[in-house]
Amino acid sequence: MKNDKMKNQYRVNEQIRVREVRIVGESGSEVVPTRQALDMARQQGVDLVEISPNAQPPVCRLIDYSKFLYQQKKHAKEMKAKQVKVEVKEIRFGPQTDDHDYNFKLKHAKEFLEEGNKVRAYVFFRGRSILFKEQGEVLLLRFANDLEEYAKVEQLPRLEGKKMFLFLAPKKAGVAKKSQQKRDNERREVEAKETARQESEASAVANGLLANAKGGADLLKTIQEEG
Repeated sequence: MKNDKMKNQYRVNEQIRVREVRIVGESGSEVVPTRQALDMARQQGVDLVEISPNAQPPVCRLIDYSKFLYQQKKHAKEMKAKQVKVEVKEIRFGPQTDDHDYNFKLKHAKEFLEEGNKVRAYVFFRGRSILFKEQGEVLLLRFANDLEEYAKVEQLPRLEGKKMFLFLAPKKAGVAKKSQQKRDNERREVEAKETARQESEASAVANGLLANAKGGADLLKTIQEEG
């Protein structure tokens, strides 16, 4: 289905009915009559593929159409892989959350934001606890303040039914947090380079001292022989 959709995006060979086209390739580009471009494609055993129909004249390539579609599909897949997937992570509080639970959830929120995700924090009011909605608002504002270094507020605390929501977005969206293993590997690599540098410098110094010592010994021997 996707391949059929992609095929319909481009005009090929006899489907190209303009008077002339611009052929682009590794050696540059040239404007030629469309009939001549079709002859060139047949001689090379490839297709005439229109890649930019809105240009004046339209831009085409001489390439095997199946290969061209494969390249386009591969490029689209690579672009999609480079896009950062942003998720919305939820953090739930009660209106009377203790400091230990608060700090635990604050830590998780920092991790979510560092990974480039958004955070939706909310206070759930169960039964008569709705009477403490001001306390819930204060808690969420404190939460936003403690995350000021990591996030910007997209929506201030707002009550919706039995829940009061706060929306936060990362200040540096899409910066993925490195795994501990990756950080350890990078640290070891830096340490190894530093050790190698120090050993190289020590070796150079040692070689220099050895050369000086050898030169001094040779000079002393010459003086003794002459004396």
